[in-house]
This record gives sequence, structure tokens and C-alpha cells, in this order.
Amino acid sequence: MERIGILLADLFDEREFLYPYYRVQEAGYTPVVLGPEAREYRAKSGLSWKAEAGAQEAPALRGLLIPGGFAPDYLRRSPEVLSLVRRVAEEGKPIGAICHAGWVLVSAGLVRGRRVTGFPSIRDDLENAGGLYQEAGVVVDGNLVTAQGPKDLPGFMRAFLDLLGG
Repeated sequence: MERIGILLADLFDEREFLYPYYRVQEAGYTPVVLGPEAREYRAKSGLSWKAEAGAQEAPALRGLLIPGGFAPDYLRRSPEVLSLVRRVAEEGKPIGAICHAGWVLVSAGLVRGRRVTGFPSIRDDLENAGGLYQEAGVVVDGNLVTAQGPKDLPGFMRAFLDLLGG
């Protein structure tokens, strides 16, 4: 089965992790949980989940999902995470970023000239990085799917799975 990477770090939003985790399984893909390193990470709610591998050890992926919460602020500090995100983007594979996950896209240098959305508080960050911010729940631009928050999860995952061809 083809693998979809899901990035985690401490203080991830459990809704933005769990919903995609099970949706990719339902669509016939294998979710692979990745972090800056292979260890357990805690969500904002206290839920914990173990990353199977560190970003530098990521297997071949069909796509990549980045949940929000405060975790993206930690993820963007990891050179290995940013390298993985750039690699997936260069391969033209789908990348989904929801809520604050746009921070990771900014740090990876992927938003300039792209239509994006995100949680309203990161609008300035997206625009200052050259992104074309859209006031919409879900925005698709090429291989990039961005969404504003948990309320947008159904549309976010439909758009992401559409890019995968399923």
C-alpha cells in the first residue's frame, strides 16, 4: 500500500491529526506518522501518539499531511522536517496543511506566489512570505491543499484525496 506521511510534534491538534489519519486509511493508503524524531508526542488535549520514524528516515511517500495546533511552530524549527517537506513538494506530490501548519510551508519556502489559506492569525505570515492569502475554508493550488481549521476537515480531506486520485 502507498504511504501518506503525517507530521507530528508536541501540542498538535488531535482533531487535525486523527480525522486525516483514519480518512487516508479509509481511502486505501497507509498512514506513516513522522516527527522531528521517532518518539511520542502529546496533543493539546493530552492525547499522545508515537512517531514511527524521524523525518530524515521517512520512507517513500505518496503525499504528506501537516496538522495544526502549536506543533507547526516546533516542526518548522527542524531542518530534517523542512527537507522532507521540500522533497515531497519537489516530487510534485500532494501536501496538505491545515490551520497553523502554513508556518511549516512558509519555513520550507513553498508559499511564494501560491494561493493559500490558514488560521486567520497566520495570515500575515503567509502574506509576508509571498503567499496569496484566500479567505476560504479550503484552497487548492497545484499539489498544495491548505485549510483554515477543524471545521474545514471534510473539505480539506476531500481535496487532498482528490489530488491523490482517490
